[in-house]
Amino acid sequence: METKKALKFTLAIVAIIVGVTLFKQFDFQYLKFEKPALAAVYSITFIGAVYFLFKGEKRK
Repeated sequence: METKKALKFTLAIVAIIVGVTLFKQFDFQYLKFEKPALAAVYSITFIGAVYFLFKGEKRK
């Protein structure tokens, strides 16, 4: 039980940090990312973290 809580907490922290970083890298004036390759890696990491964070919630 404790490991699941620790894993969820860690994934939540990762999702928050990567989400904020993606938001900061997006240029709203030109609707582009400053570094598109790095934004792709951040997006994959963000989606993975959110997926695994909410994966266990469906079963309950």
